[in-house]
Amino acid sequence: MGPKSCLWSVGGAAKRLPAALALAVLLSGCLDGLQASGLQGFGKGRAPAGDMERKDFAAEGSTATNSDVIADLRSRRSVVPAGGSYAAVARAVTLASRGASAAELRMARLQQEAVDKNWLPSIGPVVTLDSLGVMAAQIVAEMALIDNGRRKAERAVAAADVDVAAVVLAADANERVRQGLELYIRAEQARAQAAVAQRGVERLSALQDMVSERVGGGLSDRSEERIAVQKKAEMQATYASDMQAAARALDELAMLAGRPLAGLRGLDTLAPADAVPLPVLKAQGEGARAIAVARAERAGALPGLAATASVDGAGAMRSGLRLGGSTLGFGTGAKIRALDATPELVERQVAQAGQDAARRIGTAAGEISELRLRQSQGAEVLRQTMGNLDLFVEQYRAGRRSLVELVGQYDGALRLERDQAALVYEIALREVEIAALRGVLVDGMPK
Repeated sequence: MGPKSCLWSVGGAAKRLPAALALAVLLSGCLDGLQASGLQGFGKGRAPAGDMERKDFAAEGSTATNSDVIADLRSRRSVVPAGGSYAAVARAVTLASRGASAAELRMARLQQEAVDKNWLPSIGPVVTLDSLGVMAAQIVAEMALIDNGRRKAERAVAAADVDVAAVVLAADANERVRQGLELYIRAEQARAQAAVAQRGVERLSALQDMVSERVGGGLSDRSEERIAVQKKAEMQATYASDMQAAARALDELAMLAGRPLAGLRGLDTLAPADAVPLPVLKAQGEGARAIAVARAERAGALPGLAATASVDGAGAMRSGLRLGGSTLGFGTGAKIRALDATPELVERQVAQAGQDAARRIGTAAGEISELRLRQSQGAEVLRQTMGNLDLFVEQYRAGRRSLVELVGQYDGALRLERDQAALVYEIALREVEIAALRGVLVDGMPK
């Protein structure tokens, strides 16, 4: 006997069906109506409030292969230019990743696969013990006829879990590359500032020689020579500190990448991108999951109907209908109204995530504009300052300037030159931050 006959061939089942259905409809009428298992209605047939809800939060129980979120992630291409220092850093830190997020995505996909066929009948053994101590075993098959969309909502929850896990994987990969690039850029910045300090040491060495000559000629006393020696020592300490900062950043990068990254120098230019920020994608996935969970809970609060068939140890077969669902209480209506409000809450949460991401990107972009303005203005100021420094040196030789004035000019020029050298790296750091927020530091995501 086939499965269909097992479920429907009953003596008297057809007679009980109208009464059971009438009872189900009567009970569900107190709770805003009963929905068939194939429908995804929410509340009193309320349509989504707008295009955002229809597109981003529709819990249709679709699989991850046709998910808009995962399709978006897979279509993304890294803005890091191939063959450059950035690409080498990104490749090294990605290969060294332990892949915890990838494992979470695999688990989510397996869980989705487990519930993908939850609409099929369930079959399992049932063992009972009566008051006389007699044990009876039977095989029971059950298929839901009316579940108010609960099983479809469960599939939607599993699909949303995959979406969220995929976004988390992409975010982790981008964050890891961002950390690696930040350490590399910091090391480059420290080396560039060390080069400025080295030039300062050379200038102060020339100043020390000049002061020594003046002391030997009786034009200056030993106190000026000590000042020149002290300033040179301070600049040498600055150079050593910059080199230590560069070495420390490279050591941290080596730990992140699992190996030293030697021979990399220079900055790369990131291509422009306008991808949806990853926090917004994550909020959309979490919103779809919240709505699917609410639909599943709402379906569980309504009475359902299932067809059952059982075979006992003696081979006797029985079949019938089972009316199930949550126990009704005075707070059931309020609970359902609260669940019906989930889409509005989700819409607000996604809008908030979009605003936060836009603010972060806007702040970083504004800082880049300010840094570039300082860079262009500072270049002219630095040129004038270095010209004034040469003039002060000549005036000191002629006895028209004191050593204190000359040393102050040296300090101002070197400080300005160091700050000017750091600006290009500060701009690079903010460009990497924006690319990581948009999720375009790495290519797509694993299949």
